[in-house]
Amino acid sequence: MKNILRAFALVTLAGFLSGCGYNAIQREDEGVKAAWSEVLNQYQRRADLVPNLVNTVKGYAQHEERVLTEVTNARAKVGSTQITPELANDPEALARFQAAQGQLSGALSRLMVVSENYPQLKADGSFRDLQAQLEGTENRITVARNRYVQAVQSYNVLIRSFPNNLTAKVMGYKVKPNFSVENEKAISTAPTVDFNAAPAPTPAQQNPAPAASAAH
Repeated sequence: MKNILRAFALVTLAGFLSGCGYNAIQREDEGVKAAWSEVLNQYQRRADLVPNLVNTVKGYAQHEERVLTEVTNARAKVGSTQITPELANDPEALARFQAAQGQLSGALSRLMVVSENYPQLKADGSFRDLQAQLEGTENRITVARNRYVQAVQSYNVLIRSFPNNLTAKVMGYKVKPNFSVENEKAISTAPTVDFNAAPAPTPAQQNPAPAASAAH
């Protein structure tokens, strides 16, 4: 008799949890974690490209020390701000992570602009391969970020809707922070670099040395 009552209680509890959105909340929460893992994977893929990219550029443009240092430092900061799906629930941690990734994006963009001044670098097979990998990774980052944004939005809507909000409150599920952008296009458009553009003039070309004065 006790076994029958216990089984009945378990079935009743399962039905209650299902009806109040518990299973749906669990499903959405796991979806957010999976989406975040993919974001981390793609950002890590980009970070892994940085050392080879910097070394390749350095071989042709050693005097571009400032830009190379910016990229190296930004990459190091990214490595120190990696966060887990649990820490991604902390708005401040997510903001620090996003800021670090943004600094690396900016540093890489400046590095690509500098590379336009070095035709031999642009012709290097290793550099072209790294360019292609970087472009592909930026696109995958954009896709992964979009999926994460959508997963968080879906989860947040679910736990704020009645009666799921009651279950979420009892079970300790809270609204998750999301990526924020100043320009909404930044979340749906990967940064692009025109590698076929004409190289910018070098400082020597911009400011040619004055001609020597004629001897008296």
